[in-house]
Amino acid sequence: MKRVILIDPVEDSRWDQLVLEHPFGWICHLSGWKQVLENSFKHMKGYYFALVDGDNRITAGLPVYEVKSRLTGNRLISIPFATLSDPLISTIEDMNVLFEQVLNLSKRLKSKYIKIGALLSHSLIQNNTLGMVGFYKHHYLSLDSKPEQLKKKFHRTCVRQRITRAIKSNLEIKLGKDESDLNDFYQIFLETRKRLGRPVQPYYFFKSIWEKFYPSKQIDLLLAEKDGKTIAGVLLFKFKDRVSSEFGASDEAYMGVSPNHYLFWEAIQLAHGEGYKIFDFGRTSPTNKGLMDFKRRWGTKVIDLPMFYYPEQVAEHIAQNEESRKFKMVSKLCKDAPNFAQGIIGKLCYRHLG
Repeated sequence: MKRVILIDPVEDSRWDQLVLEHPFGWICHLSGWKQVLENSFKHMKGYYFALVDGDNRITAGLPVYEVKSRLTGNRLISIPFATLSDPLISTIEDMNVLFEQVLNLSKRLKSKYIKIGALLSHSLIQNNTLGMVGFYKHHYLSLDSKPEQLKKKFHRTCVRQRITRAIKSNLEIKLGKDESDLNDFYQIFLETRKRLGRPVQPYYFFKSIWEKFYPSKQIDLLLAEKDGKTIAGVLLFKFKDRVSSEFGASDEAYMGVSPNHYLFWEAIQLAHGEGYKIFDFGRTSPTNKGLMDFKRRWGTKVIDLPMFYYPEQVAEHIAQNEESRKFKMVSKLCKDAPNFAQGIIGKLCYRHLG
């Protein structure tokens, strides 16, 4: 007989073993991600539901986080700040049994709603009490050919010529090796978020990611330099057969020498050389036409990145979030505020996000 239990993945090694073995397992399912989130954000607490068989072996799992906020409401999220966060399930029955326990937890905690991300598992989520939103898009590149062969599929003028321009501009790529490199990246990241009108994640979030995953080589930080100055960077997550671009930043003053194109080209070559099969360009809002075009021009495939919500009527309002008055107010505040205030705004905002 199978039963559902709550476990602490940091203490119970069976959880990370499930993540390693399960086809949907990703770095953000690991116990290390729980430590990153709970160490960085005091308004979050993770609950890891595991389905165990008669031999006490975990066969499926669904992690959810209580995200507390008096401003945006308490909710359960699987998994905060994770682009890929599929339930670790193999059947519709697994999902239904696990979700029943999540629903019971939601009622006990008086959560406003439940949100579950899915990419590979969406066909196994068929609970008619859940509403689905397919608003966000996911771009990825199959590394099924040598980089030079892949390069032929890149847009000639918008990608290939820009890579050549970067090389001729004597840009250099280096791998980040210590916290000083992380700090260089963060300073550019802060300016990039300001330019885009987005609150910046607190530095200690990135520091926690670095301390947890850099020693095991599950992340890479690629930096582009011009005349010894860091002008762009990308933070990559690396797990099983997949490399994912999770956070990127660039100095607007150097966009003419195309550092972003050079970084992605180097990242793709690095991923292929290390034997990875997929390079992810991450999640994108379809309202961001510029970013959608940038990712499409690399010959990527684009698919929906579904989100499931309970109660189902919550889903009706989610796709319009980026058009909301609150979103526009925060965006304007981020763009207009001086640089020294960006970190303060980010800390205030991320006390309520998840």
